[in-house]
Amino acid sequence: MSAPAAPKPILIVTGLSGAGKSTSLRTLEDAGWETVDNLPLALLDRLLAAPAPAGHDESERPLAIGIDARTRGFSADTVLASVAALRGRGNRPIEILFLDCSDAVLELRYDETRRRHPLALDRPAADGIARERELLEPLRRAADHLIDSSDLTSNGLQQAIRQRFAGSFESTLTLLSFGFARGVPRNADFVFDMRFLRNPYWDETLRPLTGLDDAVRAYVQADPLFETALSQIETLLIALLPRYAEDGKAYVTIAFGCTGGRHRSVCVAEEIAQRLHTAGFSPTVAHRNLESALLDAYESQRQSGRNDNQMAGR
Repeated sequence: MSAPAAPKPILIVTGLSGAGKSTSLRTLEDAGWETVDNLPLALLDRLLAAPAPAGHDESERPLAIGIDARTRGFSADTVLASVAALRGRGNRPIEILFLDCSDAVLELRYDETRRRHPLALDRPAADGIARERELLEPLRRAADHLIDSSDLTSNGLQQAIRQRFAGSFESTLTLLSFGFARGVPRNADFVFDMRFLRNPYWDETLRPLTGLDDAVRAYVQADPLFETALSQIETLLIALLPRYAEDGKAYVTIAFGCTGGRHRSVCVAEEIAQRLHTAGFSPTVAHRNLESALLDAYESQRQSGRNDNQMAGR
């Protein structure tokens, strides 16, 4: 019998307004955390005591709770007392993340966004920043994690959050085959044109088959350029995909196209999927036009044009 899964942590996300709390919570949510922002403190115990939905275990997802000076009933002492009580129960590990930022940078951010500081609606932002810093100082001293966003862009803060709390973030990777005759997919991040490979369509015994059939795959893979091209595509993707994950790109779609989307593109998508899986990725394969009707008229027209050109050249 396997040991029960360790309970997932609770993270109190707090800090100065404008320092990046909302960005941090969105990043955690994208990484699979359950997030709640500005929950009234009176409801904190009720939230944590609520039973998990049927079929779910409270240890399945970590929980991030956003709290700052705008939270109803806010008091640093109350927050710390709640954290101490939760730690005393020992049900789930609980930590505090404090997002800090220099006064000058915060003032600049409020000036650029033309937003009012929540604690200085009728006064300069500097007054609200000073008041909030005083209110939150006990939480800053007690924080288990401190991130200063003064020199971080939004993307930089997202990376810092993912590196510290999200573990190994991986983009959802889809390999898509398609036919150019039916349009290029709009959501593709990469598009590789595989029409340079030998076309099984011109072999009458292979025409009714698809790139999922061994005979078609053998035919396509026998092209002298097949291995050279796919090796370079494989190398490129293995180098670039981790960068997309580092930037927090949730979905990456790599499209492989041929004329009708039934032979060469299908074969290549399946082959690249196997190679990426061997390299440690977890791609999903989709074939957009595999079930589409054969484009006989289109291909016949191309063949007729090819024959006419050959006759004209004689």
